[in-house]
Amino acid sequence: MSFFKKALAKEALLVALIGFMILGFILFKRFSVERRVSGQEYTAMDAKGESCISCHTQNTGFSVAHNPKKIGCVSCHLGNPKVTNKEGAHKNMVLIPGNLSNAKKTCGKCHANELSRVEQSLMATNSGIVAVDKFVFGEAATPNGHYHIKDIKYSAADKHLRDLCANCHLGAEKSELGQITQLSRGGGCNACHLNYSEGAKNNLKNYLDSNKKQLPTIHPSTDIFVKNEHCFGCHSRSSRIATNYEGWHETLFEKKDILNKEGYKVFEDGRIYSYQGEDVHHAKGMLCIDCHSSHEVMGDGKKHLHEEDAVTLSCTDCHYKEKPTTLAYKDLDAESSLVFLHRKYSHSDKKILAVKKDGHPLVNTYVDEKGAVFLIGKKDGALRPIHKQSEVCSRDTAHKNVSCSACHAQWAPRCIGCHNSFDENDTEGYDLLDKKKVIGQWIEYISEFALGKPALGVREKDGKRIVEPAIPGMIMTIDHASYKGSQKNKNSFHRLYAPNSPHTITKKSRSCTSCHSDPVALGYGIGKLVYTRSKGYGEWQFTAGYALNPNDGLPEDAWVPFLKKPKATVFSTRTNFRPFTVKEQRRMLLVGACLQCHQGDGALMRQTIKEGLDSLLLKVSGQCILPKE
Repeated sequence: MSFFKKALAKEALLVALIGFMILGFILFKRFSVERRVSGQEYTAMDAKGESCISCHTQNTGFSVAHNPKKIGCVSCHLGNPKVTNKEGAHKNMVLIPGNLSNAKKTCGKCHANELSRVEQSLMATNSGIVAVDKFVFGEAATPNGHYHIKDIKYSAADKHLRDLCANCHLGAEKSELGQITQLSRGGGCNACHLNYSEGAKNNLKNYLDSNKKQLPTIHPSTDIFVKNEHCFGCHSRSSRIATNYEGWHETLFEKKDILNKEGYKVFEDGRIYSYQGEDVHHAKGMLCIDCHSSHEVMGDGKKHLHEEDAVTLSCTDCHYKEKPTTLAYKDLDAESSLVFLHRKYSHSDKKILAVKKDGHPLVNTYVDEKGAVFLIGKKDGALRPIHKQSEVCSRDTAHKNVSCSACHAQWAPRCIGCHNSFDENDTEGYDLLDKKKVIGQWIEYISEFALGKPALGVREKDGKRIVEPAIPGMIMTIDHASYKGSQKNKNSFHRLYAPNSPHTITKKSRSCTSCHSDPVALGYGIGKLVYTRSKGYGEWQFTAGYALNPNDGLPEDAWVPFLKKPKATVFSTRTNFRPFTVKEQRRMLLVGACLQCHQGDGALMRQTIKEGLDSLLLKVSGQCILPKE
């Protein structure tokens, strides 16, 4: 063999060895990722010799990770795999694994870390809801206590929760076979991870129609492919984020009211909604979990007071100002690596966006070689470009303490006039926590489901002031005397707004006047806010759209009085969230006065946005007619 051929052979051998090394590394990496769950290894499963398949033959439909060939049937459903008769095999079997009541014996055997986080999450404890309700009923001195929904008893507040609120928590038992629907509540791990194919649905129908004799051959899948339907059941209540995201606003109409009318929809529970405009991310085909990953949804293992405390994601994590926060594939935590693996992503050679607040990765994003940022849709796999902040936002100085949603929310619900009274003789009562019919229940009488641009409030946290959207959380009365176990014996009235993330985002920002001279934005409620000029000075005048509430003398939908110090001392369902002070209102209205003559997109107002208001006030001309104070 010539020297040239020997060299060529050595080179070929070297290339082959390198190729085998790379392949070995990939296989090792894949194996190690499959094996680890947040630093722990899967519990060893022996799927051989289980008697289950003697009856349940040829089953399909399983996700790759939960295939019985790998982990058996007993690892999820328990029972006795050593006997072949039905009664013996099914002894101590769990028909619906994944409920939090059995999760430690089922899902938690492999996913112990995730289960521990879920059990501490607000979706499992409902702590924030319980705390606010007890505070409003006068049973707690603050809305910031830590509670667990399963521990509530029968005080007035507890009974109120049982009658109206205790349905939506992960500990609620899924007791019937079938897919997750709009009517589903709870179900533990099933709430997010249970998926029925069309074949599985048909198999289940045949099984039930045959009096459970025709055994299904297609099993539902438990996997990471979470749809918006999984979120809908619980998040279509309260601030109604799930319905708002799709563009639907709840009404008080009945079916007869909307016959042959367009723009309305009847949801599975019979509630009727009107279409008001969907979130831009929904319009682009994005799912809830495209933004809110498992790190937020399943909790971080810490006990948080309220839902906003558990959310670390910010709009600016994707729509960054200068450059995004990123990390490399090799630095992914085990959970994110598994998601990457199961979704069959291939961008392991690229930087991945990370949330600035806590560093968790958004594995369905990446930055390409040219610096362009993309998101891979979890619904359709489509590649969507992510755009950085617009020039207006990035150079804005005047609004640096204003949240993105304060400007970019199209609309938000504004429910007012709610009266709560207990009817001890009501035979239609139902305890949502214990899932049983009862006699006597709290009844909520609602006056109006309104909507529009949200009001604005101030969040004070860590020495910072952030302006955020606000909606009426509780403008209501409670008839305490109607409940025998109440600590009070007369009505109480509450005018409490709540911070809100509307999830009705639009690319176009709200106008300058819709903040600086809009009575709703400032907290006065709907009405007519007019700027008049006389003798060289200007003056704002407000005429309310609603009648005054006799309990506090404010318009029914207001948060604070017009340019007066409020009599109330508690304004919100949060201790760190408040309306604008009179001084802040006057500063807002000062800009509103300028907007009487200067266009919001004019050169002067653009300069104000860039430099702030104070520097331009030094240049006020004699023609400017400003407010007296």
